[in-house]
Amino acid sequence: MKSVIISIEQQLHRYTLDEQEQLQQALAIVDELAADSTHPATNSVEVAAILIEFNVDLRTIVAAILSDSRLIEAQPQLDIAALFGKTVAGLVKDINWLSSVNIYSLEMVNQPNQTEMLRQMLLAMTKDVRAILIKLAFRIHRLRYLMLEPIDVRRFIAQETLDIYAPIANRLGVHQFKWELEDMAFRYLNPATYRKIAKSLSINREARENAIEHFTSTLRQMLEKEDILCRCYGRPKHIYSIFKKMQNKSLSFDELYDLLAVRVLVENLTDCYTVLGIVHNHWKMISKEFDDYIANPKENGYESLHTIILDKNFNRIEIQIRTHAMHDYAELGVAAHWSYKEGGRQSATIEKSIAVLRHLLERKGDDSASEEPFHSELASDSVYVLTPTNFIVALMKGATPLDFAYALKTEIGHRCRGAKVNGRIVPLTYQLNSGEKVEILTTKEITPNYNWITQPFAYLKTPHAIQEVSNWFKIHPTEVVKEIPILPSSEMRKEPPVNVNLNQKRDYSKEICVTGLSNIQIEIALCCLPVTDKGIIGFISAHRGVIVHQCDCKNILSLSPSKQSQLVPVAWENGNSENPAKCNQCDLNALCFNKKIFPP
Repeated sequence: MKSVIISIEQQLHRYTLDEQEQLQQALAIVDELAADSTHPATNSVEVAAILIEFNVDLRTIVAAILSDSRLIEAQPQLDIAALFGKTVAGLVKDINWLSSVNIYSLEMVNQPNQTEMLRQMLLAMTKDVRAILIKLAFRIHRLRYLMLEPIDVRRFIAQETLDIYAPIANRLGVHQFKWELEDMAFRYLNPATYRKIAKSLSINREARENAIEHFTSTLRQMLEKEDILCRCYGRPKHIYSIFKKMQNKSLSFDELYDLLAVRVLVENLTDCYTVLGIVHNHWKMISKEFDDYIANPKENGYESLHTIILDKNFNRIEIQIRTHAMHDYAELGVAAHWSYKEGGRQSATIEKSIAVLRHLLERKGDDSASEEPFHSELASDSVYVLTPTNFIVALMKGATPLDFAYALKTEIGHRCRGAKVNGRIVPLTYQLNSGEKVEILTTKEITPNYNWITQPFAYLKTPHAIQEVSNWFKIHPTEVVKEIPILPSSEMRKEPPVNVNLNQKRDYSKEICVTGLSNIQIEIALCCLPVTDKGIIGFISAHRGVIVHQCDCKNILSLSPSKQSQLVPVAWENGNSENPAKCNQCDLNALCFNKKIFPP
């Protein structure tokens, strides 16, 4: 690690004196860990060395160094915020979270919708988009040393890289990362094909470079005579992109049209077509390979002229001609190049944050770039939540567990009576957050509640769920119930009777059955002390499990609409759990299970 630290210290001249001091302090902390710790290093310093070549801001470099996994276990805990500021502390927190995500599975290879939602979720849960950049550098480092790991680990990491991380690098516009991620992953997944393409490339590399140099030099001279300012350069082709082209077009290596690739950037639209005319007049074009994406832009707004010509040596050269504005839009804009290549859609908030990071990478050596507003909540219009089996479901922001139930299946929504989020029971009006794992608790009865679509109860937020409940009540109009009457809070009986022994502990789980739940703590409500010859009802509490009341308990009758979502059917175990003992005392039909009507 000493050699890596030296290489980083050689770049200190890029930073101010204060920044140099922070960087050296971070390096010293990790260096001390390496000396004292028996745990294996995560090589965070080597990751920082990868990032420093991009001239990113100091906070990103320091956060990468302090993302050493050994710091999580260090005692006492390092106060990163106090030493390096809240921004660095937040980045480290994001990186540690990204490193803990274990949602990807090889089954996702054939589930493009799931891989897309996982990418979205990673972006949505990252408070600072620079953390994603650091995570990509960690993945590159992992791939560089992946040959030391078992073959099944190699294949898993490589496939995850192609499905998740390379597409994210593409969206960020960090093409050096994208190419390295794709080529190294492909090398582990298909080593024979990788070696074959690499060998073919090495055989003719010098000839291809000479062909591109001759073409670009000749074209520049022609455009200078026409007083057209341009930037003309060759675009390198990478092994994985060559393989994908061979696969998609069923071509051999020798049949590929665009192993030689050139991009021409000009000032205005007229120059685009002028350059195209000059190219077609001086070189033979392959007509079937011409595309005018300026006259007919792609769905995402991408604009460019694409053509393929043959030079005097019959080399096929792909040429892309566009204005600088078109190029910025394709590489940095709202509808970036990835949209049509990956078939994904993105929210404007994600695009804005990604564009900021791309802008940083473009502003080499500009110290002011470090002050860009990276702290923005990505994908603010969506949340991404998980089923117990790690299936990802995308919902609009503000969605509730009931919305989640209807997103899974309409019948699950109709039968929903409760939910657990990350193993904890929550009200059905709880607003879900990205990354949470949701379990829906159901009954056998298909009985949605009319309050779910009635204001101001806020049980449902998604149009799909609201429509499904509305449709059910159109078919079953007699099932609509009126709002539960609410008694004044002054009539509530909160204090327990004086003769109750508060220290008495009794296991009611063998005496009372809770519909849809098992292995849950059950307590008897001290306000009404329910008995076996009366109808009972359960209230899901935050920390005490299910508290059982009589149906006519004043505390139950006076529940607010939001609290009503925490009610759950219960029955005495010696009765029928499907049809609890008849309630002789309760005249409130809205709460009586014998009426088959129950607000969740």
